[in-house]
Amino acid sequence: MLSTGALRAHLLAARLAGPVATARETSLRSYRLFAAGDPRVTLGLVPAEGWAEADLLRLMAEKCGVSDDPGHVVGPDVIDPERTLAGLDAFADRLSCAAERRAPVLFGTGHPHRLLGFYAALADAMSAAGCRVLTPAQGRCIDITTRFGVRTCSLDYVRGVAMVREPGAREGEGDTGAHTHSPLPVRVVLAAAAEERGLLPELVVGDHGWVCGAGQLGVEAIGLADTDDPALFVGEAEGRVAVAVPVDDAVPSAFYRPLTRYVLNRAFLSR
Repeated sequence: MLSTGALRAHLLAARLAGPVATARETSLRSYRLFAAGDPRVTLGLVPAEGWAEADLLRLMAEKCGVSDDPGHVVGPDVIDPERTLAGLDAFADRLSCAAERRAPVLFGTGHPHRLLGFYAALADAMSAAGCRVLTPAQGRCIDITTRFGVRTCSLDYVRGVAMVREPGAREGEGDTGAHTHSPLPVRVVLAAAAEERGLLPELVVGDHGWVCGAGQLGVEAIGLADTDDPALFVGEAEGRVAVAVPVDDAVPSAFYRPLTRYVLNRAFLSR
């Protein structure tokens, strides 16, 4: 087993927590855009109350450990590793509960280049525990607004984890899916499952729009979020996201393997 102390040391060494690569300027810009209702950062969440930029800064200080000083505007942002560890514990507990009742689960990521391996290992473990890992709407086309305009992407699953691919990408190309914040993929997946009278997930695991989009529709959702992803933490504060784990979501994929081991052990899902 990976001890809490060993994982804390890894979080800091890999810059998953502590001073992270996400710039303070980037985080503050996201808070401003969220307060203005910009869909690029609300990620499908419709806040139940108005969140001013100052409110968001206080929330992110509480949830992530970033500085609550509005005068601190440059440099790397900071994640408190103790908050990451607490988040991973809560994340694992939700997985364990779902595994105990053999609940159908959906995995999806907007960070396939970084986080596919993390989610795929969890999907394998949940499947081995008797849970149905759902894959509705395979190959479905989705029009997603990007900075380059509207792109028609396709929905794909790799090792049980949903992602989108940009035009021209071929299915089965490993982890070469597109980076996206959009909630449209999870909406398409849930709608397809309902239309096909198939199983609906009782738990959605992922990041970005996968978590916020599912939580907004009333599905239990848990995921990882960086300091520039306030929507997941607002969703958690308002009760629509079950768990948001503060962690840098864009380090090399191998750095997430100790987190995988820790979560699987905590959730009693290790083989």
